Amino acid sequence: MFTGIVREVGTVEAIEGGEEGARIVLEAPRTAPGMATGGSVALNGCCLTAEEVDAGRIAFHAVPETLRRTSLGRLRAGDPVNVEPAVRAGDPLGGHYVQGHVDGVGRVQSVEAEGEGLRVWIEAPPEVLRYCVAKGSVAVEGVSLTIAEVAEDAFAVALIPHTLAVTTLSRLSPGRDVNLEADVLAKYVERLVNRS
Repeated sequence: MFTGIVREVGTVEAIEGGEEGARIVLEAPRTAPGMATGGSVALNGCCLTAEEVDAGRIAFHAVPETLRRTSLGRLRAGDPVNVEPAVRAGDPLGGHYVQGHVDGVGRVQSVEAEGEGLRVWIEAPPEVLRYCVAKGSVAVEGVSLTIAEVAEDAFAVALIPHTLAVTTLSRLSPGRDVNLEADVLAKYVERLVNRS
């Protein structure tokens, strides 16, 4: 489990493979020292298992299912990624419950300056948008955010200066694909309501 509070912006050192699976080597000097082989790490919101940990680097394997459902297959060497190790007992839960199970890939519609921050509109697939409500939570590229507004096919988030400084979201531009995870609590509520 994760909280959507990014601990580090890592850098893709290498990515090898294709649609049948990819090995991703990540340079993450703050995260790697506390990581063990078999541990869980969210990369841009996608939970992966650390297969090798050595000298500030972590290696992962993304299977075809992961590559189909996320934007990880578009990563290239040198790309920055949001990194969050799994939450441990006693860690503060500063964001919201994030599983690292990407529900869909959205596309940035617009990015506009708003005060010292940015307002970003993201077109979302129906399977994500159905759980989006104003002032509710959503994870975008693994970052826990509050939804500012919801439209028929998209939602908006307001990014504060701190978020822009410590995540990759300052690099968002129209047309870019982003990993999305809806609030898991909304999914459970829907399931319970539909069963009664």
